[in-house]
Amino acid sequence: MTNRLAQETSPYLQQHADNPVDWYAWGDEALTLARKSNKPILLSVGYSACHWCHVMAHESFEDPAVAAVMNKLYVNIKVDREERPDLDQIYQTAHAMLTQRNGGWPLTMFLLPDQTPFFGGTYFPKTARHGLPGFIDLLPQIATAYRNQQTEIAQQSESLKAALARTLPPPATAATLTSAPLDTALRELKDSFDEVEGGLGNAPKFPHPAELELCLSSGVGLGDDYAHQLVKLTLTKMAEGGIYDQVGGGFCRYSVDQTWTIPHFEKMLYDNGPLLRLYSDMWLLDAQPLFSRTVADTAAWVMREMQSSEGGYYSSLDADSEHEEGKYYVWTPDEVRATVSADEYTLIAPHYGLDARANFEHEYWHLRVNRPLAPGADDLARLDAARAKLFALREQRVRPGRDEKILVSWNALMIKGMARAARAFNQPVWLQSARRAADFLRTTLWRNGRLLATCKDGHAHLNAYLDDYAFLLDALIELMQHDLRAADIAWARELAEVLLEQFEDRDNGGFFFVSHDHEQLILRSKIGHDNATPSGNGIAAIALNRLGHLLGEPRWCVAAERTIMAFKPAMERQASGHSSLCVALEEQLAPPAIVVLRGDGAADWQRRLAARYLPHALIVRIPDAPSALPAMLDKPAPAHGVNAWVCRGVECLPAISGFDDLVATLTASRH
Repeated sequence: MTNRLAQETSPYLQQHADNPVDWYAWGDEALTLARKSNKPILLSVGYSACHWCHVMAHESFEDPAVAAVMNKLYVNIKVDREERPDLDQIYQTAHAMLTQRNGGWPLTMFLLPDQTPFFGGTYFPKTARHGLPGFIDLLPQIATAYRNQQTEIAQQSESLKAALARTLPPPATAATLTSAPLDTALRELKDSFDEVEGGLGNAPKFPHPAELELCLSSGVGLGDDYAHQLVKLTLTKMAEGGIYDQVGGGFCRYSVDQTWTIPHFEKMLYDNGPLLRLYSDMWLLDAQPLFSRTVADTAAWVMREMQSSEGGYYSSLDADSEHEEGKYYVWTPDEVRATVSADEYTLIAPHYGLDARANFEHEYWHLRVNRPLAPGADDLARLDAARAKLFALREQRVRPGRDEKILVSWNALMIKGMARAARAFNQPVWLQSARRAADFLRTTLWRNGRLLATCKDGHAHLNAYLDDYAFLLDALIELMQHDLRAADIAWARELAEVLLEQFEDRDNGGFFFVSHDHEQLILRSKIGHDNATPSGNGIAAIALNRLGHLLGEPRWCVAAERTIMAFKPAMERQASGHSSLCVALEEQLAPPAIVVLRGDGAADWQRRLAARYLPHALIVRIPDAPSALPAMLDKPAPAHGVNAWVCRGVECLPAISGFDDLVATLTASRH
């Protein structure tokens, strides 16, 4: 017997289809039942790669005794936070307000039938332990409070809804944009930098690609060597650490320790896309083999394990296999010694720390670079041979589960990462991977001029969110810098118009997370700060401003400026938490350079420019036989050689016919 979740597209929801719990997915059926039956809602939010979600499921949701209590007292709703980030944002915020604690997953919230939460927590053990109440004891207590404390709960609910409303940015006031938030953000990030191990803050350590991107682009532009070194050390330590899969490529979600050694072993698409871009940019500035190998191995992992046969990218790999976190990834020295040659083991034992004490659960070794190799082709060849043997052996193990739903926003982050890496390293196969994913989104999730958010097994559904539109628009702009396809231009125009028509706060500026025609929830969020993924408002402001300058559409530039103005007070209060918006601010103060190349040899110029770090330049090449072009791009072909046209804002320079002159123009100070 299965419950209703067997019919859902989410692998996380499908994982609970065999539970004895009478689960509903979020929707009218469950919400109507709660109102008619006057039962509270038990809302459980998680995702398929979440270790503690699995623990709570095994302990409680698979237990018939616990399920019987849940079914009697509650309308039980299971939500995949990756498919419904709108709900997750609301109830994570409410959890923090109710408990004064950080949230996380699993998120366990108890709601009134009108969707307002009145009690919540995260993971609850089945029976009380470690200072946590037992779920089996908590269930009847909460239901009793719901019945007997209606007045108090109603008063609390009104206060909570008012507090949620106050999380929206206040109406923007007339002001002048300055670089002050940008300067403050860089100072805050440098102050939180770990000068020994890299990274921002203490354990647990997350990659923070949005913040690192700001440090790199602004630091290099301002000649701030400390900001540059902050990024370089962090990326070095991460690539040498256990957060990076030394055998198979790709980054795990975060490190539980200060030294990047032991990760939480889940691998998320949304981390690896931005990190591909960041490592590619770092390699352009400092061509260390470590950075190029990290990009190549991560791109190979993406294409090998995360790309569907239809082209879209899957969402994540689980942290667990055989119900144990990290089991797929860890080793013993004896196991490694039996797999590689004696000569190879002599090399890799000190390199990966196999000659030191166990670093995982006191009995296993998770590989990290303890001693970097000395420069030399022979050592690298032996290392690669040993890695190949370890990889082959690991492939015989029980693999972690893979969440095979395809999300537009996460795919867009990976499309941009793969396309950026392809441009930096001149790798057509990586570009082909990105193109296949973009084409899949267009054919499968773009319906009647609107995006759907998610797809699995050919079933696409759910109204798309701000991040879907903003990240995809940003990815298309990256793809345009490879080859200028009329279809990409047309699609980018449509995406930009939907952003303005369906998401823009026309009164106060900025973009809501859900569209104007989205289902009504207890809060319509408008978020400016970066989380695990960059801010949708920040990326929308960057992409709209860039596209507006590229195609000559001032309305998009105005919308971008209004977005920055809307979040200016928040940026002034916590600048580094709004790193994506700070990048948008930087390109408002000094517009990006639009570079149009045309003529014989334009492709060669384009490749040579792609080998340089030019974070605030958009470089497009006009094909020999272009279709109808926007006026900004409709440049005449020179009689011979190459001409380059450079525009910044409303200032356009005469055609440049010398490559060195073009480089000098693009590398001149923007400020």
